[in-house]
Amino acid sequence: MDAQSRGRADEIDPADQWVINPRTGHYELRLADSAEQRRQRPVGTTTRRSASAPTAPSPTAPSPAVPKPRRGDGPPGRRTGRTRKGGGGGPGRRKALVVTGGTLAFLLVGGSVGGYLYYQHLNGNLTITDTVGVGGGFKKDQAINILVIGTDKRSGAGNEGYGDAGSVGHADTTILFHIAKDRSNATALSIPRDLIADIPTCPTKQPDGSTKDIPGTKGTRFNTSLGQEGRDAGCTMRTVKDLTGIDVDSFMMVDFNAVKNLSSAVGGVPVCLEKAVDDKDSKLKLAAGEHRLAGEDALAFVRTRHAFGNESDLDRIKTQQQFLSSMMREMKSKETLTSPKKFFSLAEAATKSLTVDRSLGSIEKLTDLATELKDIDLKNITFTTLPVLDNPAEKVKATVVLNQEQAAPLLQMIRGDVSLTEVEKREQASQEAADADAKARQDALLQGARAPAADVRVDVFNGGGPKGSASTTLNWLQNGKGVSRSANRGNAPAKVGATQLEYAPNQADQARALAEMMGLPATAMRMGTADAGAKTPMKLTLGPDFKEPGAPLAPPLPQEVPKDVQRVEADKAVCVK
Repeated sequence: MDAQSRGRADEIDPADQWVINPRTGHYELRLADSAEQRRQRPVGTTTRRSASAPTAPSPTAPSPAVPKPRRGDGPPGRRTGRTRKGGGGGPGRRKALVVTGGTLAFLLVGGSVGGYLYYQHLNGNLTITDTVGVGGGFKKDQAINILVIGTDKRSGAGNEGYGDAGSVGHADTTILFHIAKDRSNATALSIPRDLIADIPTCPTKQPDGSTKDIPGTKGTRFNTSLGQEGRDAGCTMRTVKDLTGIDVDSFMMVDFNAVKNLSSAVGGVPVCLEKAVDDKDSKLKLAAGEHRLAGEDALAFVRTRHAFGNESDLDRIKTQQQFLSSMMREMKSKETLTSPKKFFSLAEAATKSLTVDRSLGSIEKLTDLATELKDIDLKNITFTTLPVLDNPAEKVKATVVLNQEQAAPLLQMIRGDVSLTEVEKREQASQEAADADAKARQDALLQGARAPAADVRVDVFNGGGPKGSASTTLNWLQNGKGVSRSANRGNAPAKVGATQLEYAPNQADQARALAEMMGLPATAMRMGTADAGAKTPMKLTLGPDFKEPGAPLAPPLPQEVPKDVQRVEADKAVCVK
């Protein structure tokens, strides 16, 4: 915890004041009373924190009483009293400290490690925004899409020199984090603030609880999807969905203080410069070489537009991506994960800086999200930017438009859950070889006999195809192809990457007949290992490649992004140019 915000009595570091509560098994903050507090407290009186609604101690109020630790228990990283042989504050305690830290990393930059302890008093630090009709939270068996929004609002001490004067907080920095369904990789897609986009009509929750529709605007800057005309983060989520075709599960919003406080809490973020910088606008002055930036210097680094590249917002995005990658590496470093002081400082800084929707509106929910991400290696996290071109309608280039040729395959890959990382590509190459072998076997299967249409039994599911696909396909099969033993089973339990037909070995003749009717390729066939019962139906799941019954499936998803698409790999440190 930050000593300034929590109070510091008699020069005792608050990070050393966490003691175990024997009733809950959790560590809780216990600060010694100052001399003044001890004089003011009546003899025999105590204060007690509610377990259901804990509050943070105040420097001007008596500290909450916490039961004294049992002998052998103590704050993280410190041994107290005697311990049993082989136990106490040794490896087990150190292991507890290493369990996490990545929860905090993801709060801002999409890092990944499991949870530590549920610190209920941090819930009060979070700011929650009710979005109308969007979001709803992630699902454990699906890909996750989190929108992180950095605003240019000038609130907070020392921020007067940044952003636009009087700004209500536009979407100044916007990153869509896509986490793969199998949790093996992630893609962070930056959306330029000066991109010309259509902002849809947005229903927003008003202070009195009512809902107001804010009219949409065509052909305007993307950053006005937040703040302008009273738009909230739900409007930005809708704009991103229309722009990319990707459903956003939740959002996180941070202001300038997040960069300052988190960079300070982690002990500074390492950066490397190829040349010296002296930017009078951002007041960033650094020599060429390596630096460790925190606080105001860190904010100036990510805000500068005149220090690197061609001094455009697109080059600033690259700088921000490199800074965030470095912060992720720092948060996952051994020095951070094993330091109770850094952990508590990060927890306090991160939660105070966050505005989230209801689906992420508690420490428990944020920890659930971090737990989903604990196995992602930094080498499998890639930052990229939505491809754009200078706006041809402008003589003086101030805005950009979507580069459809490059953006289309990139967005297809993200929607199709295809990794952008080279490490993941090598793993996919092995899988592709196995798939090729499976395709050869399936091709051979398609050469056999076909069952009569009346004998084909199949259940149809929609696993990501257009709305109503299962119903349309059932009607087509029964009334157009004579497959009377078919049934519409609605939405599949989980979405699939591509249309597939699952069948048993003794249903091969039925599968061939259905594949021929539907125009299914061998790659869509999934034969099981055990025979099925006489009346057991096959399972046809329609995926995002499905257009309409009998039409060829959409071509396979691209496996490589165009070579000119900008990328930053989170595990690699590079010098900013």
